[in-house]
Amino acid sequence: MSNAVANTDALIIGGGHNGLVCAAYLAGAGLKVTVLEQRAVVGGAAVTEEFHPGFRNSVAAYTVSLLNPKVIRDLELPKHGLRVVERKLSNFLPTQDGRYLIIGDGRTAAEVAKFSARDAARLDDYSERLGAVADVLRDLVLETPPNAVEGSWRMALPELLRAAQVGGKLRKLDMTMRRELLNLFATSAGDYLDGWFESDPIKAVYGFDGIVGNYASPYTPGSAYVLLHHVFGEVNGKKGAWGHAMGGMGAITQAMSKSAQARGAVIRVSTPVREVIVEGNRAVGVITEAGETIRAAAVISNLNPKLLYLKLLAANTLPDEFRERIGRWRCGSGTFRMNVALAELPDFNCLRGKALADHHSAGIIIAPTLSYMEQAYFDARSSGWSRKPIVEVVIPSTLDDSLAPAGQHVASLFCQHVAPQLPNGESWDTHREAVADLMIDTVNAYAPNFKAAVLGRQIMSPLDLERTFGLVGGDIFHGALSLDQMFSARPMLGHGNYRGPLQGLYMCGAGTHPGGGVTGAPGHNAAREIIGDFRRRRLRRVA
Repeated sequence: MSNAVANTDALIIGGGHNGLVCAAYLAGAGLKVTVLEQRAVVGGAAVTEEFHPGFRNSVAAYTVSLLNPKVIRDLELPKHGLRVVERKLSNFLPTQDGRYLIIGDGRTAAEVAKFSARDAARLDDYSERLGAVADVLRDLVLETPPNAVEGSWRMALPELLRAAQVGGKLRKLDMTMRRELLNLFATSAGDYLDGWFESDPIKAVYGFDGIVGNYASPYTPGSAYVLLHHVFGEVNGKKGAWGHAMGGMGAITQAMSKSAQARGAVIRVSTPVREVIVEGNRAVGVITEAGETIRAAAVISNLNPKLLYLKLLAANTLPDEFRERIGRWRCGSGTFRMNVALAELPDFNCLRGKALADHHSAGIIIAPTLSYMEQAYFDARSSGWSRKPIVEVVIPSTLDDSLAPAGQHVASLFCQHVAPQLPNGESWDTHREAVADLMIDTVNAYAPNFKAAVLGRQIMSPLDLERTFGLVGGDIFHGALSLDQMFSARPMLGHGNYRGPLQGLYMCGAGTHPGGGVTGAPGHNAAREIIGDFRRRRLRRVA
C-alpha cells in the first residue's frame, strides 16, 4: 500500500462497540470520521461467528442488559436490525443437594422460600435498596466524571461545577441509602449478601454477579460494586432484566456499524494500527501496519489503555510517571470462554427433561455457594485454574432458532476462575484443551447428557481473548473495576474525562468511565467531549 496521506476530522482506533458508537455520534455531528479495525469484521468482542458447521454464536460477549437505552434510541439501532428479546427466566441454579433455585418474574419469592422463609421475606427490601442505589448511579453512567486538574481556577472551575452536579445526584439518596452506597463500594459481595440472607442458593445467584469478569473471591473488598455494576442494565425498558440479541451479539455491532455508516462514517476492516504519530505535544494521526499514514485532528482509541500507551506510542512522547502508572493498570478477569454445539438440551438431575423448558433459557449458574466460588479463586491463584470451576451456561438458541440447525442448540459457557497468566511461565496454549474438558465435565456433573451432546466447541482462553480481541489478560472490562480504577480515576486520575496526556488524543473504550460491559456509554461520553472540543475550536476540522 502507498504512503499517501489522508485527512480526517476524527480517526478511531478499534471498531469495537464503543468505537462504533463514538463514530456514529461524531459523524452525526457532521464530522468526517474514519474507523480502523484490525480484524476482518467490526464489533470487537461483540461478534457472532459460525464456530462449527451450521452453528453460530456470540464469540465472546454473550448476553444483553447493559446496552444503554439512550444509545439504542439515538443510533436508531432497531431501524438498523437490532431486536432484543428477554429471557423467560433470569437464572437457574442447581444446588449440591439435588434441588434448584429459579429466579424470575413472579417466581423468585416462592423459590427462595423453599430454602428460607426469612430470605424470601427480605427479597423486596433487598431489591428496593439495591435498585435505589443503582438508579442514582445509572444517572452517572452517561456523565463525564469530574476531572482532577492542576493549574488555575479557570481550569478547575468547570470540574468543580461538574463535581457539584454529581453531588446533587447523590443527594437524592437519604442517609440510609448513602450508607448502603458506601457498603456497596467498600465491602465484598459476600459480606454484603451475608448481611441480607442466610440461605446459600440466593447468595450464590446474586454473588455470581460480584465475580463475573472479576478475578477475585466473592469476599474480596470492593466486589460488591461489581455486583452493583451488573444491576445497571435493562432490556426493552425493564430494569435489571437480561436478554438476547436476535442473531447474537454481532447483531448489536452490525446495527451500530450501519448507523455510523449511514451518517457518513468510513469503516475500514483488516487495518491494524502500528503507531500513533506525535508532533510536539499533539497526536496528529496514525501509521497502519501496512505503512499508510492517516492524519487527523482527533485521534481516538477504543483499545485497552495499556495497548494504546505502551504499544502504539513511543516512550519519549509520554511523561515518565504516566507510563509507569499505566504499566500498573490492573487487567485480567479470570475468564475462560467457550461455545459448544449441542445435539440436544441438557437434562439436569434436579429438573429432568430434554424438551425445551423455561429454565433452559435462563442464565444457568454452576456455582452453588459463595464458599464454592471462594475456593475456585484460591485454586486458580495457586495452580492456574479452579478444580471445581464456576460456569454460567446460556443457551441462546432456546430464544433464537437462527443459531443452530432444527432440534439442535448452541451454548455459551462463561467460565470463572482461571489465572490470566499461568504460574511458572506456562502457556495457556498448552492447557486450554484440558481446561475446556474440565468445564464440560463440570456441567456434565449436573446434567449427565451434556458431554455426550457436544458436537463441536470453540475455546477462548485468557490468552486467546487477548490475541483475538485485545482483551489484555482476558479482561472483559479493559481494566479491573476497583475503587482506584473507577470514575475520575479511570484510567487515571487527571485523565478521567476521555482525554489523554497529549493534545488531540482521546479514549472511548471500556478502560474509561463507566467501565466494561456492552454499554456504549464510554463511546457516547467520549463523542460528546470531542464534539465540544471541535465547537470550542480546541480541534480544527480538516479542509
